[in-house]
Amino acid sequence: MTEAPRPDEPVIIRDKRKIDRPKDEQAAAGTTEVPAAPAAGSDEAAALQAQLDERTADLQRLQAEYANYRKRAERERLAAGDLAVGRALGDFLPVLDDIERARQHGDLTGGLKAIADQLELAFSKLGLEAFGEPGDPFDPTVHEAVMHNESDEVSVPTCTTVMRKGYRHGDRLLRPAMVGVTDPATPTAPAGEAETPIGDEPSDNEANE
Repeated sequence: MTEAPRPDEPVIIRDKRKIDRPKDEQAAAGTTEVPAAPAAGSDEAAALQAQLDERTADLQRLQAEYANYRKRAERERLAAGDLAVGRALGDFLPVLDDIERARQHGDLTGGLKAIADQLELAFSKLGLEAFGEPGDPFDPTVHEAVMHNESDEVSVPTCTTVMRKGYRHGDRLLRPAMVGVTDPATPTAPAGEAETPIGDEPSDNEANE
């Protein structure tokens, strides 16, 4: 027996019939459409590429600067080392002068000669180079002339006497050679200037013509 509803109770009607809806409406009712994410704009991509190019250029510049710094530091290190070696070799030049004088007088014999040969070989390995021999053309940049004479046997100023050898270390001059210089006795006329025989000078009248 169905209980009659009370007057103050609301009436609820349940419709259990199946209602067919169109597929489009079912899909619209059960699926929420998600809008597509907007694609990156060309301006944003260009800005990112510009930043990447700038960072790459900065990195390349830093690498080049570091490479140049290393080369410069290496050159300075080598130059400082050469300078120190040159200064040390300069302190031994008087010793080499004594060895050369002993050799010229025939006093460099026996054990002393062996020591002198080893010392000169060691200095040679360090880059010390002696110069200044009789017959060398005179060069004021590396020769110190302390004596002059003239002779017909030379055509240019020539070192004919070497009082003290000069020394260089690499491109650095440690000491000039002390030499005696022989100059040509008869100066050579400049090219293109012919000598006028005596008695053939043009007269004043001929010169005016």
